[in-house]
Amino acid sequence: MATSAKSSLQPLMGPPPQSEPFVPNRALGHKGALIINADDWGLDRETTDRIRECAAKHVISSASGMVFMADSERAAALAREQSIDIGLHLNLTQEFSGQSVSAQLREHHRRVASFLIRHRLAQIVYHPGLAGSFKYVVSAQLEEFHRIYGEAPRRIDGHHHMHLCANVLFANLLPAGTIARRSFSFTASEKGLVNRMYRGLVDIVLARRHDISDFFYSLIPIDAPGRLARILGLARDFVVEVETHPAQPNEHAFLTNGDIFRVANGIQVEGRYSLRDASVGTTGPVLS
Repeated sequence: MATSAKSSLQPLMGPPPQSEPFVPNRALGHKGALIINADDWGLDRETTDRIRECAAKHVISSASGMVFMADSERAAALAREQSIDIGLHLNLTQEFSGQSVSAQLREHHRRVASFLIRHRLAQIVYHPGLAGSFKYVVSAQLEEFHRIYGEAPRRIDGHHHMHLCANVLFANLLPAGTIARRSFSFTASEKGLVNRMYRGLVDIVLARRHDISDFFYSLIPIDAPGRLARILGLARDFVVEVETHPAQPNEHAFLTNGDIFRVANGIQVEGRYSLRDASVGTTGPVLS
């Protein structure tokens, strides 16, 4: 049974808007947890500020921080100052926009990115000739996160979900014992059998070294009838992570205008990225 990681960065706590008094899920008798995580913290100033607004309104649990990007250092300072729970958003595909990136790191990153974006199935192929570049790029980002946040990341996910690519997953490049983001959760009607079997294999491999949630979904599409209510409802009994990108106007509006509380129907958003021991570490039940 997996256990949750504890971060020395204390999360932003306190009540949501006054019309929605905060009651922890545990106090409501729920066995699960609803985690809303905002991706791309530190990508640029606008993205960081939109996520920061969501944190101030208590509509997200945590955020995933990018390093070697234009706003990475300011974002790290803000997170430490305002006690926002941050994990590492591993970037293997988007060019580093920070100023202090070595030529060697840029070249290794260029090789990795060129391979991964060449074909949509590239991530499932292990490329032995790039093993050294993958290791270099991942290690550099782990070290940079430690430098600017003052501690190693306790939680890791990936830009475009490339932390699950074969060269990272099967080379065990992510530190064992960290919380890692699982594959997207889908029902039989949403994805074919082969797709779901591959995702299941990835989650099994991941869970051998990492703590994972029971389910993982994207906030979008927001307007699909009944979709979000069904997903958020799972959090009464399971650990559910929902990914959001507040840089997108529709997602930012949904979170900041309070719609998330209406759809959640009494299930409160966790105040940090917290995994429940009772169900964490499984690959999740199959929903039909």
